[in-house]
Amino acid sequence: MKLAMTMMVRDEADIVSAMLDHHLAQGVDTIIVTDNGSIDGTAEILGDYASRGLIDLRHDPVQRKQQNIVVTQMAREAKARYDADWVINADADEFVIPVDRSMTLRDALEHTPKSIRSFSVPVVNLTGDPALSGTGFERLVWRDTRPDDILRLVGLWAQPTHNAVHVGDADVVVAQGNHFVSLSSRGAPDDAHAIEVLHLPWRSWNQFRNKVEISGRAYESNPELLPSPNHHGMRDYRRLKDGVLLPYYVLRHPSADELSAGTASNQYQHDDYLARTLTSAVADVPLGDAELAPHRAMIDVLQDLTGTATATLRGRNNLIRLLTDHRDSLDDRVRLLEAEVAELRQSFGNRAYAALQRLRLRLRTGNK
Repeated sequence: MKLAMTMMVRDEADIVSAMLDHHLAQGVDTIIVTDNGSIDGTAEILGDYASRGLIDLRHDPVQRKQQNIVVTQMAREAKARYDADWVINADADEFVIPVDRSMTLRDALEHTPKSIRSFSVPVVNLTGDPALSGTGFERLVWRDTRPDDILRLVGLWAQPTHNAVHVGDADVVVAQGNHFVSLSSRGAPDDAHAIEVLHLPWRSWNQFRNKVEISGRAYESNPELLPSPNHHGMRDYRRLKDGVLLPYYVLRHPSADELSAGTASNQYQHDDYLARTLTSAVADVPLGDAELAPHRAMIDVLQDLTGTATATLRGRNNLIRLLTDHRDSLDDRVRLLEAEVAELRQSFGNRAYAALQRLRLRLRTGNK
């Protein structure tokens, strides 16, 4: 089996080497990478991997959010040039891994029939403490599975959309964001060979701010692309231009109390796989008063509002569960009473029939 991966990357120097090392160790044969005009050292890192024959590196300095065109071309070349059996289209902050960590990505896909053509892979955000800078593998060790109504309170629209993995195909089309492909799915891997994506979208304030800015400007430079007003990147870009992005960055990271409550309700689950297997290229630097002070009042207000709303939602959900349980209990009691009534009806019916027979017998014999 030949396994290929594609990646279009811009300014991801804090994580791109770990991403490449992870997938090479997972058995990926070919990684086709297009650098999109990086200026933070990413291009130099990629050049080193290319010089060692570890990746196929291209350069596209145009920055107009043409991801679907570039990735589609790379995905097609994965088949036409490298004869790939399976192709994974990933971003620099995505780590594809089997759910069963005792096997590799290659192991999982070797046991996945190509006849299913394509399948969706869940994407799980990893979160933890906020930071000024740093790759954050040791810090971002919590799987964030909060429901969408909770996420909206912290400025996020929803959990990430699934990604698509597909067989090699010289005519495949990959949609913007790598979430969908033109090859219709005919099934999914069995549970024993399921895979997922560990996603680190907001590793530090410096990384996140830069990502939001360059992404927003790229969308602005391409009026042919019309992202939804609720598109997460464009919502964050509006916050950046309004000077309120930092409070929202802080807000989407759980406080100690939120983490404790979320762990108890299974909305956060500990997952330190990346911390145990990879090394952070950039050491963590915490957010200090210099960065937080101008935004402290807004952060406090947002956290208070979020805490109150979260408690309200949690109370509402608990009430719904209580009422549901009570309704189920009442339903059980009603069913029991109905059964008892049926038995009584049958019992009294049988008794009435017996009494009627005795009365008829007395009337026939003249007995009183």
